[in-house]
Amino acid sequence: MSVITEVENMTRARPKSNPVGQNGSWLECAGRSSAIAAVALFLFVFPAQAWPQAAVPDRHTEAIAEQQDQQSGSAGDSSTQLAATTEPTPQSAAANPAPDIVGVEPKPESSEGKQTKRMFWIIPNFAAVSADTQLPPLNTREKYTLAMHDSVDYSSFVWAGMLAGQSMALRSYPELHNGMAGYSRYYWRAFADQASGSFFTEALVPAVLHEDPRYYTLGHGGFFRRVKYALSQVVITKMDSGGTGFNYAEIVGNGMEAGLSNVYYPPQERSLHNTAMNYVAQLEAASLNNIIREFWPDIHRKMLREK
Repeated sequence: MSVITEVENMTRARPKSNPVGQNGSWLECAGRSSAIAAVALFLFVFPAQAWPQAAVPDRHTEAIAEQQDQQSGSAGDSSTQLAATTEPTPQSAAANPAPDIVGVEPKPESSEGKQTKRMFWIIPNFAAVSADTQLPPLNTREKYTLAMHDSVDYSSFVWAGMLAGQSMALRSYPELHNGMAGYSRYYWRAFADQASGSFFTEALVPAVLHEDPRYYTLGHGGFFRRVKYALSQVVITKMDSGGTGFNYAEIVGNGMEAGLSNVYYPPQERSLHNTAMNYVAQLEAASLNNIIREFWPDIHRKMLREK
């Protein structure tokens, strides 16, 4: 209401501050003063000629002047009525208040089923997709980029170090010995296992067979249903065409990694039995990794709430 009143006051006061209107009024007054002075001078110089003409008024001239006065009066009344109709009144302004603008607050983004790039901040998780998310298929370059992220991220080095420490503590390969020198031998072999496994299962085989190497989180349902879904993704995967198919990337890719490891492990470990055991261990690790991936959004959300 106060804003409308101020606008009305500004609108009414605007003609007073118009310099063009002031100059026009000043010229009008000067013109009238000049006309009066000229008539007085004429009557003073020529009194004999002026009075006879003034004594006999012209009826036609009076009629014209009267008609002009009536027209000017009617024009003034119409302009007054028009100004009265166009000028907003406080009552009409109060009757039609301006609508209030209500801001719409954005809905907070839900963290349910949302994956992160790393699990527990030390395990690479770039291939996980959040629940209820549909993504376009990856091309060959994007698949190799995904494998590279899972192989050379800082968390990959940390995770390889933890696996190397576990293997050395369990004396998995006694030929590598102990100490810092032994740990370094365990470390680079663990890193090679992880990197080669990522490239075989996320890049090479998926690119050749047009498979989607990503893990699509279920994110809802009971515990056993989600565990069953996570284990099934070891043998079933999404195809680039949109359907599902056999997960050759996981089954064949881990076998290729197990065979490649015979190149850099000690000769005593290069047997068919040890290669088969390594292959089974890779599949077990993939199954466990899928289960952790499935429940990681819930674990992460609970950890954030406790903080």
